[in-house]
Amino acid sequence: MLLAIPLSRNGEPLFRQVYLGLRDAIRAGAFRGGEKLPATRELSEQLGVSRTVVLLAYDQLLAEGYAEGRPGSGTYVAQGLGAGRSAPSAAAVRLRLSRFGAAAALAWAQMDFPGRRPRALPYDFAYGRGDLQSFPFETWRRLLLRSARQAPVAELDYGPAQGCAELREAVCAHLRRSRAVACDASQVVIVNGSQQALDLIARVLINPGDRVAIEDPSYQGTREALRAARARLLPVAVDREGLDPARLPARARLAFVTPSHQFPTGATLPLARRLDLLAWARQSGAVVVEDDYDGEFRYEGQRLESLQGLDREGRVLYVGTFSRTIFAALRVGYLVAPRRLVTAFTAAKWLADRHTATLEQKTLAAFIAGGMYERYLRSLQRRNAARRQALLAAIGGELGGRVEMTGGGAGAHVVLWPTRRVAEDRVIAAAAARGVGIYGISPYYLKPPARAGFILGYARLGESEIREGIRRLGAVL
Repeated sequence: MLLAIPLSRNGEPLFRQVYLGLRDAIRAGAFRGGEKLPATRELSEQLGVSRTVVLLAYDQLLAEGYAEGRPGSGTYVAQGLGAGRSAPSAAAVRLRLSRFGAAAALAWAQMDFPGRRPRALPYDFAYGRGDLQSFPFETWRRLLLRSARQAPVAELDYGPAQGCAELREAVCAHLRRSRAVACDASQVVIVNGSQQALDLIARVLINPGDRVAIEDPSYQGTREALRAARARLLPVAVDREGLDPARLPARARLAFVTPSHQFPTGATLPLARRLDLLAWARQSGAVVVEDDYDGEFRYEGQRLESLQGLDREGRVLYVGTFSRTIFAALRVGYLVAPRRLVTAFTAAKWLADRHTATLEQKTLAAFIAGGMYERYLRSLQRRNAARRQALLAAIGGELGGRVEMTGGGAGAHVVLWPTRRVAEDRVIAAAAARGVGIYGISPYYLKPPARAGFILGYARLGESEIREGIRRLGAVL
């Protein structure tokens, strides 16, 4: 046990300094009642003092009731002390935040996401979550253990900021097949989830006051990262086909879009609009950021290729994540950048946190290269399709003409729009009282929405749970 007890050779007696250090640690809760204190010989070696000094300090603790001796065993903190006690704190000091710090603190206070519910609900239509029950964790553990066993010692030092070569190759090969992304491994930067990619983009490409177009409504993580970067946000309204390029501002530095499954409305941007968006970027000299957060899931019609795959000028930055398909705690995502920007993003990644965890990268690379990831995606697609079918049937049967729905063709969430005027917060509270978790769409708008809407995710519910949840929601609506 290591203890930090600063000693001064010019102050009061050394035994008194050791005693006060131990006493304050007990009062602050660093030791629990009944916990054994370090042996006197061990503590004297740590502090560089004679054992007699420590013995005198322990005698003082025993005399004042902070400790008790047990013959043949050692010295222990007295029962009832330690836990729950805290040292007196100094008066609170007002510390000035930077503009970024103030913006980050404000954003955190306003964030609205499923994980913040005070209690679990049996029929929680939480969105933005993967299916943890069906993921092959045993296979993952074996791969992780193999990576740990086979990793040379040199690979456990700092790794490449851009990401390990095996994972970049595996990600690139998968994206070329499944999303028609035009890239090679040298363009891939491995990041800690797509949120870090968005943060790096804001740092590398945006100066305070730059005009940035974003969808309205849009993902809060994007919006707040841009606000923290002091960008001038230009909201572009979204309709049933996603962002309308005709409404984009004539001049903007960047545009952030979610074309495969607009977040949160669920609209899919058709090919004509994708081409118009790229034409706007060319005419405006702008960069487009494509956030393909759940582009792996599509249930109707032919899967559209990525916006990045249609780009012929290197204007599109492609962002993706494994949080939705594997598990969020992995914290691995990727950014596919035009070649001329790779060095800047790699440097920004290095400044942020050096690199993403190496063993997890190696494991994920083996999981993808071995074909296990694509097999899992196929089975997950089938399960999500069955859940979606159950959801659509239940909405049609229980809610009928009382709601309109968007987002059912892709992804793993839909949005219900009541046909009559309702208050979002009242409906959410009434549904929660019946054990049903639904989520309002209004927090995702920059401008107040004209109507209420409710986001329902279905990736973590069984088909029977979906049907019962919608039945109960029907009683509320």
